[in-house]
Amino acid sequence: MEDVWNKCLSIIEKKVGANAFELWFKPMKLLQAKDNNILLEIPNRFFREWVEDYYPNLLSSTLEEITGHPVMLKFKIGEKGDSEARKIDARLEGRKQRLASKGIYLNPKYTFSSFVRGQSNQFAHAAAMAVGDSLGRAYNPLFVYGGVGLGKTHLITAIGNKIADKRQDFNILYVSSEQFTNEVVSAVRHGKTEELKGRYRNLDLLLVDDVQFIENKTATQEELFHTLNTLYEKQKQIVLSSDRPPKEIKNITDRLRSRFSMGLIADIQPPEIELRMAIIQKKAEAERIQLSEEVRNFLAAKIKSNIRELEGSLIRLGAQASLTGEPIDVSMAKNVLKDIISEDDRPITVEHIQKLTSEFFGIKCQEMRSKKRTKEVAIPRQVAMYVSKQLTDSSLSDIGKNFGGKDHATVIYACKQIEERRAKDEDFNRKVDNLIKRIKG
Repeated sequence: MEDVWNKCLSIIEKKVGANAFELWFKPMKLLQAKDNNILLEIPNRFFREWVEDYYPNLLSSTLEEITGHPVMLKFKIGEKGDSEARKIDARLEGRKQRLASKGIYLNPKYTFSSFVRGQSNQFAHAAAMAVGDSLGRAYNPLFVYGGVGLGKTHLITAIGNKIADKRQDFNILYVSSEQFTNEVVSAVRHGKTEELKGRYRNLDLLLVDDVQFIENKTATQEELFHTLNTLYEKQKQIVLSSDRPPKEIKNITDRLRSRFSMGLIADIQPPEIELRMAIIQKKAEAERIQLSEEVRNFLAAKIKSNIRELEGSLIRLGAQASLTGEPIDVSMAKNVLKDIISEDDRPITVEHIQKLTSEFFGIKCQEMRSKKRTKEVAIPRQVAMYVSKQLTDSSLSDIGKNFGGKDHATVIYACKQIEERRAKDEDFNRKVDNLIKRIKG
């Protein structure tokens, strides 16, 4: 088994890169391999949390790829790790295994009690709580959307954990859209579509994460549509997450988009400074990491738009302090987090606005500079010109040059069009506001 583990590490290094491998995977040790159960030793509690948050299935899927059969991973904190951490870890592992024995695979850390509320996520939080209190009746489906790392997975998993605690007889399934797609492909290939239907259409609660990844996947969309229909007719709860609202998910069928939209749609915005401070404080207390106010302020000021990155930074600092015995100060934070934190706040550029605007509207960045005049490209281009005028010191001529050599009159026209539409269309106005917040953040 030692050879298998070494081969696993070699594959992982190629997938995650040398830096992440050296820091998070190389210190792990294989302790035991019995039947399909594999026990790994980790230096402290931070290692497991980082790997599960950033590479949730990488270890198990790589081992399964090498061995040719499913494996069950367990972690043990090394003897140098503190005893209290081992107790907490054992409690979470115990809960995870109890749920897994019933076929329920949920991250036990993602609960409503560990979710920090703020102005940017309070509506989505309230909606998720309502669903947890009145399954299948409050909002069905519940569709939660927001940018990467803002807490969508945490929130929809919290619903599952709440129901699992209340109703042990309930059939609950959390699945990523990628996993669902793989299951559909496998079922079609091996003639097991009836088994797939039986697995998904007899649930009490279905949680589908990152549903935007079913774009352009015809068979997956067809199966998902019929699955959602069947569950809805049975008054079973459906919860979906995405990085954008249903109407902005391209290349899906109209009837599936309609099904996504017929319940409640709730968005999560990038966290405001007060929420970032609260998240750092709660996470530090949960992980028993000693942080000065100066370090908390530094992290909250430098990591503005991604909660996962904010929490991940704290875990990295905790791991460093645990391994070296160094106190966590601003100097250490700058050194350990230098790959994600810029020392100086760089000015907003037209190129940066083009990049984020194209991502926001789901088009390619180079289309901003192309001669395309289709509605799908023209509106994002006009918005990017408008925002460039608002947020940069560039002249109208310079802005135009950045958009494929447009003249200043074109930029003036674009700005006028966007201003007029913002005044008439509240939904569009809110969308532009959200984009500006993202660019500033």
